[in-house]
Amino acid sequence: MMKYQEEGEKLADTSPCAGVRADLKMCLLESDCCKIEKKTPRECLQRPDCPQQCLVLRNTFFECKRSLLDNRQRFRGRKGY
Repeated sequence: MMKYQEEGEKLADTSPCAGVRADLKMCLLESDCCKIEKKTPRECLQRPDCPQQCLVLRNTFFECKRSLLDNRQRFRGRKGY
């Protein structure tokens, strides 16, 4: 989950799945691949040694985006929201 500096602070992006996107972005930016090897988050995500937590967040983000298009999910609500 995103860590905020102040109480009541929110994301500026209010689009669907924004929270999961922000979590994935922070996970990738805090990984050794980005910090030490100075690779982009996209390059780190495609590498086989990507942290497992980031891969789980990527899958959650995919499911969230897919649920926006799936009519069956309209009644159940968005995933990862």
